[in-house]
Amino acid sequence: MSVKVMVIDDSNTIRKTTEALLTKAGYEVLTAADGFEAMSLITDHRPDIIFVDIMMPRLDGYQTCSLIKSNRHFKQTPVVMLSSKDGLFDRARGRVAGSEQHINKPFTQDELIQAITKYVCSDAADQESETRH
Repeated sequence: MSVKVMVIDDSNTIRKTTEALLTKAGYEVLTAADGFEAMSLITDHRPDIIFVDIMMPRLDGYQTCSLIKSNRHFKQTPVVMLSSKDGLFDRARGRVAGSEQHINKPFTQDELIQAITKYVCSDAADQESETRH
């Protein structure tokens, strides 16, 4: 099973870099420049995990996360906030919006993969063990 990862960031450089890192690691990657573009892609492709930048025009990361989490089809989809700001306020606001985790920029391939492993691979293992019992 291929894991689908979505990266939402208004920076073309970050989208391209993240896509390259994750594709190389064997993930299927979707990218969007903002929350509006992301919503239609999420509906069409149903990613397993979503990384979203906090600071974006039009819809910021918090608003995008809230929209994803308020949709009954996607409220279980893990959302990880990406930010160059490491403030306690930003982390708390991300939690209120429904995000699972906060990763600081610049991030490493390992940090992204750890988040994917934690939220996607552990969920798949949990569901598998539930179906066996």
